[in-house]
Amino acid sequence: MHISEVIYFLYLTYFTYPVDYMELENDTQISEFLLLGFLEEPELQPFIFGLFLCMYLVTILGNLLIILAISSDSHLHTPMYFFLANLSFVDICFTSTTIPKMLVNIQTQRKAITYESCIMQMFFFILFAGLDNFLLTVMAYDRFVAICHPLHYTATMNPGLCSLLLLVSWIMSALHSLLQTLMVLQLSFCTVLEIPHFFCELRQMIQLACSDTFLNNMVMYFAALLLGGAPLAGITYSYAKIVSSVCRISSVQGKYKAFSTCASHLSVVLLFYCTSLGVYLSSAATQNSHSGAVASVMYTVVTPMLNPFVYSLRNKDIKEAINVFFRGKP
Repeated sequence: MHISEVIYFLYLTYFTYPVDYMELENDTQISEFLLLGFLEEPELQPFIFGLFLCMYLVTILGNLLIILAISSDSHLHTPMYFFLANLSFVDICFTSTTIPKMLVNIQTQRKAITYESCIMQMFFFILFAGLDNFLLTVMAYDRFVAICHPLHYTATMNPGLCSLLLLVSWIMSALHSLLQTLMVLQLSFCTVLEIPHFFCELRQMIQLACSDTFLNNMVMYFAALLLGGAPLAGITYSYAKIVSSVCRISSVQGKYKAFSTCASHLSVVLLFYCTSLGVYLSSAATQNSHSGAVASVMYTVVTPMLNPFVYSLRNKDIKEAINVFFRGKP
């Protein structure tokens, strides 16, 4: 009996345990995830495909038109329109990170996305979302200087400072995206690899992990508070000072002219932050992943699509530049 017990113990130690360990190792070598998104309702697939394709094309063409109009009109080579052109470029990249893959999945009726593609999609989504956030903050600072300190505007918002602000925005967004991506790469994933979204979102990726995610959650929420709250506070402060300065203007025409220079940007800021905060507050309250995916369309698709309309309809200079671009000389 003792010999058989020793043999059985050796069998468990050198054969069973290593096999179980290898199986656990294989579980972390994920080959692909499943993006559920809007693929759960087959009868709506043609409508959803057509809707998102139209919104994507409008987003690309609208933002591209803003870039071309600004670059072709020398009167718009100012800091405000320099940042607007960069915002339009980022919005094109932002939507191109998620929508094409979703359209391909709908067309091919496949939900799969490879592990590498999912990580890359998450990296670029965080990058361009961060750039949107920082550019809106920089544009608010530009309007603050233009309205509150008009005599020093040219000296303050010089080409060197504008380039530096843009470079810092790219560096901070890239570092944040790289940090979050590297931390996700350290996670081990279980057998359930279904993401109830139409793209690889950071929070959904962390929730799928079967290893300890405490540090990931701490970094994610701290970054959201720091990189989201600080810019929002800066924008709020800038517009508080702008409103205070505008109210001190005696003439009604002067007030209207001062406010009209920042009305378009304020509309985009409200659209971006209200939809973003609304999505995360509603998803946190309902705990419904599918409704969260539907709501996230507001800031991932609808907001970049509406930005060109907001600027072209509410900005006289942009409308004139677009007319010149299509008709030639004014």
